[in-house]
Amino acid sequence: DDRGACGYGTLVDVVPMKARVGSVSPVLFKGGEGCGACYKVRCLDHGICSRRAVTVIVTDECPGGGPCGGGNTHFDLSGAAFSRMAVAGAGAHLRDRGQLKVIYRRTACKYGGKNIAFHVNEGSTSFWLSVLVEFEDGEGDIGSMQLKQANSAKWLDMKHVWGATWCLYGGPTAGPFSVRLTTLSAPKTLTARDVIPRNWTPKGTYSSRLNFDASL
Repeated sequence: DDRGACGYGTLVDVVPMKARVGSVSPVLFKGGEGCGACYKVRCLDHGICSRRAVTVIVTDECPGGGPCGGGNTHFDLSGAAFSRMAVAGAGAHLRDRGQLKVIYRRTACKYGGKNIAFHVNEGSTSFWLSVLVEFEDGEGDIGSMQLKQANSAKWLDMKHVWGATWCLYGGPTAGPFSVRLTTLSAPKTLTARDVIPRNWTPKGTYSSRLNFDASL
């Protein structure tokens, strides 16, 4: 499953995502458009939980049945995130509880100085370009994505297909490509010019020189 339904792959195993990843119920996953959003989650059992909230980055969707179904709001947290909510020395005991009542709120994503990056997915060609968006500060989610080819003034709408992946069909296309992102929750727009080079390769990752403000 490429480390979850958002398709972030091995990024979920390393800093800055490591230990902050989580899966959410469909009401927050939003068919994949909720990928990358960040939440503060705090446990309400004061007998074993501290007052410390943990930050969770949406990287996966939990199954639609049980606590994740029926329009419920549900978070599946990593073991590390569970432990961080506990009072000192009670991390293992808290994890054994399984399900907990929590409160949560949306929070700005902060990737510690990283800029937005674009990963060209395996299988991409000049006729089918598949791109994964990484390290988006602020809102964290993407509402629309457009691409502009070299020597063109026309912005082409990319299609959201699954997780954090967007695709452009048709072609042939020619780089370098500029990319325009618009966030989903509170529309903000950012343009990374010529960020994907002319000689791009499948499985290549290309970092921009900019990011959204780390605020909501």
